[in-house]
This record gives sequence, structure tokens and C-alpha cells, in this order.
Amino acid sequence: MIQVGIIGGAGYTAGELIRLLINHPEAQIDFVFSTSNAGNQISKVHQDLVGSLDLKFTDTVNPNVDVLFLCLGHGNSVKFLEANTFSKNTKIIDLGNDFRLEADKVFEGKTFVYGLPELNKEATKKANYIANPGCFATAIQLAILPLAEANFLNQDVHVNAVTGATGAGTSLSATTHYTWRDNNFSYYKPFTHQHLGEINQSVKQLQNGFSSEILFMPNRGNFSRGIFATVYTDYEGSVEDAKALYNAFYKDAEFTFVSDDFLHLKQVVNTNKCLIHLHKHNGKLLITSIIDNLLKGASGQAVQNMNLMFGLEETAGLGLKATYF
Repeated sequence: MIQVGIIGGAGYTAGELIRLLINHPEAQIDFVFSTSNAGNQISKVHQDLVGSLDLKFTDTVNPNVDVLFLCLGHGNSVKFLEANTFSKNTKIIDLGNDFRLEADKVFEGKTFVYGLPELNKEATKKANYIANPGCFATAIQLAILPLAEANFLNQDVHVNAVTGATGAGTSLSATTHYTWRDNNFSYYKPFTHQHLGEINQSVKQLQNGFSSEILFMPNRGNFSRGIFATVYTDYEGSVEDAKALYNAFYKDAEFTFVSDDFLHLKQVVNTNKCLIHLHKHNGKLLITSIIDNLLKGASGQAVQNMNLMFGLEETAGLGLKATYF
């Protein structure tokens, strides 16, 4: 069994990660680290785990675990690794943004691979250190990477994407209280969202000459989980040509599928899937991409990367059904 350590165990992504790992056929949780909850039952914080897990949070680590998941706030993974030492055999999967960009991927002799399996599956299989992609970044990249590989991104790309309230994490703020979020809708960080760096990086990995802009408008939805992204750009081919291009690009993808039907979020919530729909109108290709922000956008993709790193079936522990009704 793969022995697992989880750092930052009280947040949404850690809670989903624990849920996945206690049902994983090849993994066992060794410890869940949380300084603010040390000594408390994990099921007191993650109450969906009552009766499923008899384990307490700890403020100490086992440096010899097989794999370490970092579920820390952005910018805190570097601080944690500077303060704690692990075995040279311990693989690390960071769910934050500390190591996603080329400029940041090398840390204390460790080289982090950008862990989008649909883009870097073979590199992930050989990696010891993974930078898990961001949630918006996952949905948007999966929407446009087939066009980048074909060198078809020659004009600006327009993105409008809505995320659920869990995307903001567990800490309360002016825009996460129920009374503000309920029956409400707003945008934030227009054109400047932090995930644009990794999106542009991946596009240029496939289409080196990409020089147009990705114009991204992120929105807050009044639902709990999921990302609904609509993307459009100029495209000369037919919608049938586009479908053939996307189906070929994702022919070996275990969790990304092209659908002929219009999409809605209930198709992917509680799954590790990304669903994509294509529509052509007056020279524009509209790509719709939907994921669960906590699973394919975070913890599910992290387990998918763990499976690849340890030579397991890519789908192990991820056979999840959507919460459709």
C-alpha cells in the first residue's frame, strides 16, 4: 500500500483528498497534518467522514511516507518544504501554485513537473514531484489545447468562466458569506487571474509561436462546486472538423470527453471528468468545458497524478458517479 501524508488537512481540497484516498485500493493515509486542529478527530472537521475514518489530525510528520500531498494556501508550500525534510524517496504533489511556472519549477534540487495528464502524462509517469494545475486553468486548458497543438490559436481567445463557492476555500470573507453569495453573481480579477500564467505556458508548449491574448473573465457563482467555462476564438474549419480534432487529441484521455450535447454542471459534479462541447457560429468556435473544481480541478487530478507516478491504473480510486439528482 502507498503510504500517504497530507499537509493542510482542514480545507476543502484536503477533505476531498481524504475521501478519495480512504476508498483507494492501493493507498493508505499515514497522517493528516494540521497545526490548528492537532489532536482533533478528522471527522469533526470533515463531517462527511463520520463512520468512515478513525484518525486524528497531527502536528508532526512522518518523513518517510511514499507520497506527500501539499494542500496549503498559495505561497505556503515553499515555506513548508523549507521547514520540513522528507526522504529522498518521498514523492510530492503540490496542489498550490508555488511550482507551476517554469521559473519556479526547481526547488532545492527538486524539479516539479506540471501535472496536467492530458498534456504531460509521460513526464508525470517519470516524475517525483508534481505541480498540480489550478482549477480554472484545468478547465480552460482542456478547452483550447487541441487547437494549440494544431497551431490554430492565431487570434485572441475569449474566456468567461464561473466557479462555485468552494473555489474560494474555507476562510470567510466578504464575498463568501451565504447572505452575500446567495441569489448573487459577480466577477473578480478581470483579465488578471493568477491561472493565466500556467495557461499561457501550456499553450506555448504546444504552439510555440502563440502571441495572441487569452482574455479571461472569472466569475463567482451562487452554487457550491463546479466550473462552467465558455471559450471562443476564430476558427476556419467546420464543427465536424473541430470534433475530429478534439476526439483525436483526447483519444487516450481517461477523464476528458467530447459531448455532442449542450452541457450542464450536474454532469460532472462529484466526478474527475472534464466534458467538452463544440459549437460553430459565424467563424467563431465556441468551446464549453465543465469540471468539478474540487476533483478534476484539484484533489481528483492529484490522485490521478499519484496513480501515474506509481504505475497504477490511471482511474484507480476515481470511479465516481456524478451527483445528477
